[in-house]
Amino acid sequence: MSLRDEFKNHLKVAMRAKQQTKVNVLRLISAALKDRDIAARSSGNNEGIAENDILQMLQTMIKQRNESIQAYRAAGREDMANAEAAEIDIIQEFLPQQMDDEKLNNVINAVIKEQGATSMKDMGNVMSILRGRHAGEIDSARAATIIKSLLA
Repeated sequence: MSLRDEFKNHLKVAMRAKQQTKVNVLRLISAALKDRDIAARSSGNNEGIAENDILQMLQTMIKQRNESIQAYRAAGREDMANAEAAEIDIIQEFLPQQMDDEKLNNVINAVIKEQGATSMKDMGNVMSILRGRHAGEIDSARAATIIKSLLA
């Protein structure tokens, strides 16, 4: 089942169960997806964005919410931080299991070796390949930190 279908099915179930937070998050996901699909059409892609791009979109949504949590906590708004954390939990339901540190290190080392990356100028290429092959499975910030330590 595609992620698009999963979003629709989960939305129906959440609406029936009157899970308002989940309904709101799924509507936000659908709106963001629709925006990206429209943008893709201008590039000649009438099918909409690919599954990997949807996974990256979800990771971006999680990153935005983590940044909001930090801002809310700094402002003493624990209630808002908790609401953002609840949204993250819902979004993560649609992401594959995140790689552990050992597997992430192995994957990064394999890509670096495969690409012959030797310096920081190769980091963008390595990150691009990782995102393409392992969308949704890696945390880009964690991967970037590891890549920097290996290429520095």
